[in-house]
Amino acid sequence: MQYGMVIDLERCMGCQTCATSCKLANNLPSGNWWNTVRTEGGKTIDTASGDYPNCELQHYPVACQHCKEPACVAVCPTGATYKDEETGLVMQDPETCIGCKSCIEACPYAVRVYNDGEPAYAMEFAVGFADAPVHIANTVEKCTMCANLVKQDQQPMCVQACVGYARFFGDLDDPESEVSKLIASRESTQLLVEQGTDPSVYYLK
Repeated sequence: MQYGMVIDLERCMGCQTCATSCKLANNLPSGNWWNTVRTEGGKTIDTASGDYPNCELQHYPVACQHCKEPACVAVCPTGATYKDEETGLVMQDPETCIGCKSCIEACPYAVRVYNDGEPAYAMEFAVGFADAPVHIANTVEKCTMCANLVKQDQQPMCVQACVGYARFFGDLDDPESEVSKLIASRESTQLLVEQGTDPSVYYLK
């Protein structure tokens, strides 16, 4: 099994709901974002390139790509970053992480965050799910593709919350899954395929 995600770029409007729902569901510390929406266009977010009326703008939601050949796993000295054999998801054990940042350096997607000191929060109480990942000082963390929800046969929160219905989650190894059928039916791309990581996130054009 290899869980993965398909994102329809024709439906994505860059609304950031995936990013904010992820932050809330996982009780992320202030300043930490596991999901971001990047703009291909102008120099700043939500700005187009080119001159009117010939302008171009495309949003790319980006989080951990849960690669089939993850570079981060190969360099982790403690095994804190590992690939779950049952789901194929790339996971991070905060109790084992020593904060060396080797995984940050190895990952070509810039999707990991480092907790520099004790995590601080906007609220005085925890938000999100009770079984959300813990956040520990001086460790690295990242998107888990909501493995806690997946274990309960639920969709990742970014999929549930997407107002444009642009995100799809499922088993890439199952040819009958929705994600596999979408990839087969539409032209798609993966990010930085030249890195040899074989990402498990596909973007439909």
